[in-house]
Amino acid sequence: MSTEENVPYAAEQAPRLQWAQHAPEVYKAMLRLDTAARQGLEPKLYELVKIRASQINHCAFCLDMHTKDALAAGESVERIIQLSAWEESRHFYTEQELAAIELTEAITVLTDGFVPDEVYERAAKQFEEAELAQLIAAITVINAWNRFGVSTRMTPGHYEAGPHK
Repeated sequence: MSTEENVPYAAEQAPRLQWAQHAPEVYKAMLRLDTAARQGLEPKLYELVKIRASQINHCAFCLDMHTKDALAAGESVERIIQLSAWEESRHFYTEQELAAIELTEAITVLTDGFVPDEVYERAAKQFEEAELAQLIAAITVINAWNRFGVSTRMTPGHYEAGPHK
């Protein structure tokens, strides 16, 4: 494993805890919640939201998983790369995607203790109420997954995307 001859990669860190093995009912409940939260959301939008929250939360495992899932869903490498700088790259995204990305940031970073009205209103204009409820659920679920991944230091790089759901 090296990018050039005789230039090794850093050693892979082992996870702190195999949390899913020790809390299998919580893991199963999270999978059910994740499945329910994605209902009615366009797969590429869903993955963009998951990637953006994972970028903010520094969850390497989830970034690995959701970039691969996004590519499997037909997302472009360019849009995935630009996502961390979406405000300067707005022209890569639709107004609906921008509203979802902005709402993702507002829900993920609750430093002010609330989602600003203008952010919520922009999202409410782009999504019907049922879609908006699903979007909020999806953002909430990825934030929970991120917290499991970051706290137990789940190891990225081994996930393989299958047929997209």
